[in-house]
Amino acid sequence: MVTYVVLGSFTDQGIRTAKDSPKRAEAFKKMAETFGVTVKELFWTQGRYDVVTILDAPDELSAMALSLNLGALGNVRTESLRAFSAADMTEVVGKML
Repeated sequence: MVTYVVLGSFTDQGIRTAKDSPKRAEAFKKMAETFGVTVKELFWTQGRYDVVTILDAPDELSAMALSLNLGALGNVRTESLRAFSAADMTEVVGKML
């Protein structure tokens, strides 16, 4: 599995319909399942980003397809960060010269 931290900002459309955001989040979780992606956590936040989501995807292509489908709905713009666990990072640094 590949883990991502996804940072989301409401678009103009998304902020105008912010009260629908909890329903959209549930729909997003169902959409994610169709790509084999698990939404581990989803938080609404204050500050630069409006939403922070933690995802587990079977591969990068599934994560990308989900991201494009979400963006096409027009409510949020996202920035995805590939995340590495401590075990992953131990393996990575073990390969360093």
